[in-house]
Amino acid sequence: MGRIPKRVWGLSLVVVIYLLIAYGVPKPDAVKPEGWRLFSLFTATVAGLIFQPIAGGALVLIAVVFASVLGGLTIKQALDGYSDPTNWMVLAAFFISRSLINTGLARRIALFFVRSFGQTSLGVSYALCFSDMALATIIPSNGARSGGVILPIVRSVAELYGSKPGATAGVIGAFLMTSVYQGVCITSAMFLTGQASNPLAAQLAAKAANIQIDWFGWFRAGLAPGLVSIFTVPWIVSKIYKPEVTRTPEAAQFARTELSNMGRLGKNEWILTAVFVGVCGGWATSSIHHLDVAVPALFGAIALLVTGVLTWDDVKKEEAAWDMFIWYGGLLNLAKALNATGIPTEFAKAVGGALNGLDWYPLMMIALMVYFFAHYAFASITAHLLAMFPAFVAVIMAAGAPPGLTVFAFAMFANLSAGLTNYGTTPSPMFFAQGYVDMKSWWRVGAVCAGLNIAIWSTVGFAWWKFLGIW
Repeated sequence: MGRIPKRVWGLSLVVVIYLLIAYGVPKPDAVKPEGWRLFSLFTATVAGLIFQPIAGGALVLIAVVFASVLGGLTIKQALDGYSDPTNWMVLAAFFISRSLINTGLARRIALFFVRSFGQTSLGVSYALCFSDMALATIIPSNGARSGGVILPIVRSVAELYGSKPGATAGVIGAFLMTSVYQGVCITSAMFLTGQASNPLAAQLAAKAANIQIDWFGWFRAGLAPGLVSIFTVPWIVSKIYKPEVTRTPEAAQFARTELSNMGRLGKNEWILTAVFVGVCGGWATSSIHHLDVAVPALFGAIALLVTGVLTWDDVKKEEAAWDMFIWYGGLLNLAKALNATGIPTEFAKAVGGALNGLDWYPLMMIALMVYFFAHYAFASITAHLLAMFPAFVAVIMAAGAPPGLTVFAFAMFANLSAGLTNYGTTPSPMFFAQGYVDMKSWWRVGAVCAGLNIAIWSTVGFAWWKFLGIW
């Protein structure tokens, strides 16, 4: 008998998980039968996203349809997530990011930072981390910006010094691969557009804690702890993976030559720069004009289409954007519907009863540690967020924790935890596959950086959020 295809056994396992929970686990008295079936379907879907028997978007689409059959939703209610403005905001941002990559403006930005700060190996790392940070203001795919723009420059700089996988990896390549990847995880946490599932976290926060998080609100919350991490983490990595080459004038010269070869900004790049600034400005001033965040993003995409910087063929071919649209819109609505069943509240009551007498602060720190290091079991920030964010937030808030502190801590720690492994988020296998670092060393660097980020974000971050009045 031949080997059973992953698609067959994987989907069978998803069905088994659904059946075990729906009919094998006692239902809380306060939850209706259709609500419990919806919870079972949601849990099975998240499990499927972890081991992926089929593409995530296809799995979520199946769950959306079955939610209208098993979960007590009408088909219109099940499909409501696809009309959510946040889903359209992320979709439009993907289209803008495609223009940034196609026109070369994203690469130009990265080369500018390397030219300006790339005189040392640590400076090159900082330059590329800040490049990724600049692009994260509007590119919601950390895979697109770091894998498509940053990683090729990392590899090019390493090879300038003859640093290739194997015996010469330690010259500079191993340091750059690990430090820049850790920077990607930090920038993913700093912006609402830093990672595709961050808007989902904002939506879950609105439902769980009645807290509205817009682009500027997330930006100011992530600014101080993010900058401290960006400056500290590469420096620590340079001590773990001390590069043999510390002075890198050739890197700066490489960037200078590449920029010279690119010539001056063309018409499309100037248009895109104006759109970039306009969209970010629109997001930053949403508290003044009160437009939904989707409106500036959609106006930006329209401007690019009208001026020809972005073509309709580009839009049709942007596979990552449409994939995101399907899974994000579906999960967004399923998560909202699940919250309405009362299951997160019942979970919080049960856990709160088990930990009765423990003050909210130690409870939060214990929960954050469990939540953070649970990412060893996840290959997706989105799956991690969906599986643990709503329940943990409900438990901590039920214990008396400030809502703002709770939702920002768990939303941002989900991104930071992706630095633990070589599979924690989309860019991690891209960087690891370059072959400069073995798995044991990658995980060792990830563990050290994890401890550092936890220390920074739970001290500087908490204090900064207190100063901002978030809690």
